[in-house]
Amino acid sequence: MPYDRIRRARKVVIGTNQTIKALEQKMPLEVYVAKDADRHVVSRVIDLCEQNRVPITWVDSMRRLGKACGIDVGAAVAALLEDGP
Repeated sequence: MPYDRIRRARKVVIGTNQTIKALEQKMPLEVYVAKDADRHVVSRVIDLCEQNRVPITWVDSMRRLGKACGIDVGAAVAALLEDGP
């Protein structure tokens, strides 16, 4: 389950702007994109992932992605920087 991996992760960034910064600097291991996010909001993230060959995992909803990241609001995108144990 993709949500389990992000829950166990040691380091995650949440949100479009933070994910873009991570893609420009640290090269995440994987990026999670919610299927119900507005396409124009996540298009830059998708483009950067494709350019840098970072795998994208599509998840069902912003609400569930936010909850998996430990926040009380939805998240359009999140990036896994360090895997968990």
